[in-house]
Amino acid sequence: MSSPTTPSFGKLALAATGGVLVARGLRRLPTARFAGMSGTSIAGPSAAGWVTDFLNAAYYRRDPAERTTADLRLAFGILTTRWHRTGAGRLHAADVTAFHRAFGRERFVDDADSPRGTLNTQQLHEGAARLFGDWFLDAWHDPVRRAYGIAFPEPADRDAYLPELRLDHAKLGGITPPQAAAAEQTWHTYPPVRLGDASAAEIAVELLLRPETWPDYGSELGRFTPVRSGGLEGQTFEIEVVGEPVGPVPLLLRAYVTVTEVLTAGDALTLHLERLNDTFARYTPFDPRPLPEGAQGVALIELTTHAGHFLGRARNRLLVFTSEGQAWVRAIGNWDPLDWHLDRLYAGMGRHSQHAFWGMGQSEESVLHQLAGAVADQDAHA
Repeated sequence: MSSPTTPSFGKLALAATGGVLVARGLRRLPTARFAGMSGTSIAGPSAAGWVTDFLNAAYYRRDPAERTTADLRLAFGILTTRWHRTGAGRLHAADVTAFHRAFGRERFVDDADSPRGTLNTQQLHEGAARLFGDWFLDAWHDPVRRAYGIAFPEPADRDAYLPELRLDHAKLGGITPPQAAAAEQTWHTYPPVRLGDASAAEIAVELLLRPETWPDYGSELGRFTPVRSGGLEGQTFEIEVVGEPVGPVPLLLRAYVTVTEVLTAGDALTLHLERLNDTFARYTPFDPRPLPEGAQGVALIELTTHAGHFLGRARNRLLVFTSEGQAWVRAIGNWDPLDWHLDRLYAGMGRHSQHAFWGMGQSEESVLHQLAGAVADQDAHA
């Protein structure tokens, strides 16, 4: 884990379907620039510096013992709510004035609870109230008024929201499933993450079937935000990642994936998992079976990349299953051979972050651990 004075961006990477590639290396690649996937769809290039500085202050620059992923999600929520309430145009350099008025004083005060350049939880709450009004925090903590990573004053405002607004500034290419022969592709099963007892599987599936909740499971390596109206079938997600600053200019990255299949318990899921297990046994015999022996599949969600994705043509699946009275979720990926420059990055640096994002490593790095936390919270309040 990084020291309190050094942002943990040193290992921040593109957390996306099939893998995570380190942002520092990507920025130097002509092919990555050609892909045009730097930046987030809600912020223009002129906002990159202050947006990343705000996220640093709210999370990455703070002492790891004091920060929480809930604060990071709140910081993203403040940015996204600001974007929405200013007409869904991209954030620009001029928006820093409002943020400075709301958060600036606290950031420049150096005390035991909040060293200079950082914002603790209370300061985030107080600044958000100054920026939006007293309604914001109540709405943020209300699942009826929080959706798509945005806090809405009233449920009617949430119902009227069009997630397609993010596509106005997206660079959404065509969908790109793997095309190479199966024997040439990389097939990989990630470690499962425990959700709780068997009943937790149903809660997890209920949450995952509501794409507007996916930003609630964001980790320090990345987050998913839906960009289409409707449910999970055919949904497209923008994956946002903040990369390590290279020189004076921070780097924001994004990628897109679309849900190409959703299967819940039944014959179709059973057949799909049998075929998937057979495929892994044939092409990756040393990887664990996607569905362990004796386990029962509960749901499977397949995500497929779009053109411009940093891992090229790829698929990833989220599998919820039960085994021996416990519920689990795991990621299962496959992708075409990487171009040489991406292969070097993946082999040298991306593989570790990829595993961490999908569950192996610190819980704050993993979107699946964050999902497990949301499942536990919902189960406790049931």
